[in-house]
Amino acid sequence: MSLASADPLDRVLDPFARCLTPDVARRIESVEMDAVTRQHLDELAAKANEGTLSEAERAEYEMYVDAIDFVGVLQAKARILLGEATPG
Repeated sequence: MSLASADPLDRVLDPFARCLTPDVARRIESVEMDAVTRQHLDELAAKANEGTLSEAERAEYEMYVDAIDFVGVLQAKARILLGEATPG
């Protein structure tokens, strides 16, 4: 596979993921957003759908989306590691 076709985030995070222990992977897999942050994000999402976000809110919302994507990739890598660590 060429570097051009590989996902840059995977290229950066794969070495990190290989350092995870099963215990740390389980903890990463179970990370969830707190209720206050979830509610705020839901409010921003609703405003985004309505087209009423201010520029500051749009920037904040985009940061949340990027962070959620990043955490999702970490959690997927943790699940892969746990799947490989499970005897079976």
